[in-house]
Amino acid sequence: MASHGFWSLGGDNAAAANTGNQSPSTTRAWCQAAAQKFPGGLGSKLCAMLNVSEVEKPAESADKQPPQAEAAGTCDCNKPCNCTKTAPAVGFSNLYSTDLLPAMDGDAKTMTFLQEVVDILLAWIVESFDRDSKVIDFQYPNELLQMNNWELQGEPASLDDILISCRATLKYAIKTAHPRYFNQLSTGLDMVGLAADWLTSTANTNMFTYEVAPVFVLLEYVTLKKMREIVGWSDGKGDGIFSPGGAISNMYAMLLARFKMFPEVKEKGMSSVPRLAAFTSEHSHFSIKKGAAALGIGTESVICVKADESGKMIPADLERKILEAKQKGFVPFFVSATAGTTVYGAFDPLIPISDICKKYNVWMHVDGAWGGSLLMSRTHRWKLDGVDRQVANSVTWNPHKMMSVPLQCSALLIREEGLMHNCNQMHACYLFQQDKHYDLSYDTGDKALQCGRHVDIFKLWLMWRAKGTIGFEAQIDKCLELSQYLYNKIKDREGYEMVFNGTPQHTNVCFWYLPPGIRHIEDKEEKKKELSKVGERR
Repeated sequence: MASHGFWSLGGDNAAAANTGNQSPSTTRAWCQAAAQKFPGGLGSKLCAMLNVSEVEKPAESADKQPPQAEAAGTCDCNKPCNCTKTAPAVGFSNLYSTDLLPAMDGDAKTMTFLQEVVDILLAWIVESFDRDSKVIDFQYPNELLQMNNWELQGEPASLDDILISCRATLKYAIKTAHPRYFNQLSTGLDMVGLAADWLTSTANTNMFTYEVAPVFVLLEYVTLKKMREIVGWSDGKGDGIFSPGGAISNMYAMLLARFKMFPEVKEKGMSSVPRLAAFTSEHSHFSIKKGAAALGIGTESVICVKADESGKMIPADLERKILEAKQKGFVPFFVSATAGTTVYGAFDPLIPISDICKKYNVWMHVDGAWGGSLLMSRTHRWKLDGVDRQVANSVTWNPHKMMSVPLQCSALLIREEGLMHNCNQMHACYLFQQDKHYDLSYDTGDKALQCGRHVDIFKLWLMWRAKGTIGFEAQIDKCLELSQYLYNKIKDREGYEMVFNGTPQHTNVCFWYLPPGIRHIEDKEEKKKELSKVGERR
């Protein structure tokens, strides 16, 4: 029989608890079991958060009990909270970071301190999923600066002050896991991904060599290969890397495209190559221009291609712009097609774009930071038809968006194996010795722009293990189903107007709310002018 999860500790009372009709005695019975099961008094603290009174605590020997400090203040909340008034059960006012590991005899103090931190995090997680709680306790910057002492001091703060800072930080943080949080491209907080992030920080290592991150390097190799297989590249062959975000992944692609066409640029710089031209949709992400600026290509060398009403790149205009650039003496070297634009959620037509790139021998990049995860769905992957073609040289795919992987997790997939290494390697002999006793291809640091590279892979890998490919598929299909439901509710409702005609291609449902005073304005320009003021009045 499957476990009842959180309430399963209550033994025979677990079923009653799951019915939603649990009595105080049922909850109390669970808490008694929890108090015995969880170490460090965590069970009792969970019961306290659930407002269960008179919980019987298991007897503990005096030598195992940390010294108790009288609470400096109490909280009026009737639910788990992170109020700064809540005092820790253990006195930390005379303890400092130097009392924790690796200090001599720091084991118990470290465990107790970290347990307090975990209690704060657990309370925050529970509150984040509470529909009745605020999404954010918003304060203006100048007010927030005055409400707490955020300044850095010369003298060390006590661990008591550190815990207060933790509570204050979460108190004013936005709850991105909240059911009513609807800001940009966030899909909540996944518990397995969170656990993986905690483990990653505990391991605290670097991704540059196999010798310092053996498991993580192998997991990155396995996962990138699986992602290339899902893209449709033969046997998952190629290369790739996890980068600090989609903007950096896109810049990597542009860097590789330039090196592929003009390898001398690595040593001789931009003065050794002709004036280059990159092409992208007028609805594409700003990171394409930002990458061109960072690489010395220049934003004026990024030529925007017209999009249709629904936000898709118009292939005929792409070819026209390429021919115009060639006539002006530019060398077209890079086309970025977008799979899931930021605002409209549009998918550029990859097949005709790939035909044009092949015709003019231009690197084709697919920016699937937002929409690449639809490749996991058998129902929706057709929107990226053409990404598997031989012409597609690189793909950006951000699992931290549609797949709910905790930030940050962005992958760049490269079709040509070895190109990234040749482009970026600097032969730092103190790190990448050639006489190591293992396959040196697992030393990934020399192909990256970074030396210190965060472990981003474990969150995705562990979530993939927990959900399976079918779990991710179901999650993505559900998101698209909900966007279709919202579209159907809004499209014919009085007072609302869709930004463009047609069913949304992604989860982006773009509409205008028309206040009564605007609905009957016939002049389109005047109506647009008045409509633009609605957001300012909210």
